[in-house]
Amino acid sequence: MANITSVKAIQILDSRGLPTVSCRVETDDGLSAVSKVPSGASTGEREALELRDGGNEYLGKGVLKAVKNINTKLADVLIGMDARNQFEIDQALIDLDGTPSKKNLGANAILAASIATLRLGAKSAKLPLYEHVNNIKPNLKDPIMWATHLMR
Repeated sequence: MANITSVKAIQILDSRGLPTVSCRVETDDGLSAVSKVPSGASTGEREALELRDGGNEYLGKGVLKAVKNINTKLADVLIGMDARNQFEIDQALIDLDGTPSKKNLGANAILAASIATLRLGAKSAKLPLYEHVNNIKPNLKDPIMWATHLMR
């Protein structure tokens, strides 16, 4: 089996010393995978939005709100799903947020959970990551199409 049993996130510091999100996902077959999502450097009007805490800690750049969203809302959706079904996982996360900019849950939260499950799906399928990505959805093999799908 490859059913997701645990989704946990924490705030870490990236290579620039800025807070960012790390997410660990585990399955019922004893496998786990981790993602670490660095903060974005560009902030164009069409970019997906990182969820930041505001306030004084880390000059307002903390990501504890995004971490909480992963540990609660995203975990509630992901637990029980098959980690090998990345298309369905990503669609569930997109639907849960409900906005083109990912402003409700934070693009940083969604991306961290998505990447961790993608890596976990590859492990569960006993495939290199690139082969797993290639097998996800035949009409989304093109990386640009995949990125476009994720940013809907």
